[in-house]
Amino acid sequence: MRLSFKIALRFLRNNLGQTLLILTGIAVGVSVQIFIGLLIQGLQQSLINKTIGSSPQITITALNKQATFTEWEKDMALLNGNASLTFISASADGAAFAYNNTESQSVIFRGMQLASADGIYHFTDRLTEGKLPASKSEVMIGKNLKEALGVKVGDTITVKTPAQKFMDVKIVGVLDLKVAALNDSWMVSDLNTSQTLFGYGNSVSTISMQVKKVFASDTTAVAVATILNDPNLKVADWKSANAELLSGLSGQSISSTMIQVFVMVSVVLAIASVLAITVMQKSRQLGILKAMGIKDSIASLIFIFQGLILGLLGAIAGVGLGLGLCIMFVTFAKGADGSPVVPLYINMSFILLSAGIAVISSLIASFIPAKASLSLNPIEVIRNG
Repeated sequence: MRLSFKIALRFLRNNLGQTLLILTGIAVGVSVQIFIGLLIQGLQQSLINKTIGSSPQITITALNKQATFTEWEKDMALLNGNASLTFISASADGAAFAYNNTESQSVIFRGMQLASADGIYHFTDRLTEGKLPASKSEVMIGKNLKEALGVKVGDTITVKTPAQKFMDVKIVGVLDLKVAALNDSWMVSDLNTSQTLFGYGNSVSTISMQVKKVFASDTTAVAVATILNDPNLKVADWKSANAELLSGLSGQSISSTMIQVFVMVSVVLAIASVLAITVMQKSRQLGILKAMGIKDSIASLIFIFQGLILGLLGAIAGVGLGLGLCIMFVTFAKGADGSPVVPLYINMSFILLSAGIAVISSLIASFIPAKASLSLNPIEVIRNG
């Protein structure tokens, strides 16, 4: 085996141009695979963060006409032990009108458990002015709603419900929720303020949560429904509500996989063809080695080692080139606000998998010339030159 390795190295050094050509082909193949894979994964991660990353991925609502339920604390206690869930928060929501002197706007008044809700909606990161509500009758409002009402942080406005209940609330924060419809209408307070305003008592309208595995939210939702075992509650996940987005993400993944497969197939064929030619080029040397007593298995190992060496070196070079392409892309491809069009996403598992596939592909490709070397007759090769 050691002898085969040394001969393989000598063959590669003696045909340095051919070796560099194969290495370049493997490196380009791996770099394309890594660049496309990381680019699409980064795009998917960005889309998820912008669409469902800062919103509930599973929601629990009541099926009755009142749209509220009272045993929510017991339900949350049952769910807190579920390792598939991250943040869980209850909210009491309702439609209302906000008044400021002569201005009025319809709003969605949302009372939340702000400590846990901040983990879902990232209110702290989305504050443009002020702070989170810290006591009863304090609210945050969307930035567009602030402009529509002509108010500022510290002002007091009146909120009226369809049931003709009134409450004066103080604006302590302004939010940019990144969605125009939410910035136009959301008014966020603590849970107790909303329950008092709408007369819910100790009831809530929604339990919202996020999950550890975003794409497994449907199976997690089924598990949640089983844990609660309450026919009066409806458990919904983001996948059922965002079928088009899910279809688009799946299409991206499939197209990325197909491109990577075709790239690696082309690399395998290129390696196999070049190494097969090497068998013909080195047939005289192989014939002499066999005539000197080298076994067929040792001769075939020469090409296996060549494939392994080429695969390892090509994979290393390809990983470096692929990461370099990713860095160049996010550096120069900027949006109007100066941020990268697609954020840089480094998935080490995917990178190692791509490098491993390149090495395995090179080994597989080397079996073709290795098999061809077994059929060489040393006497005929030496006689025919």
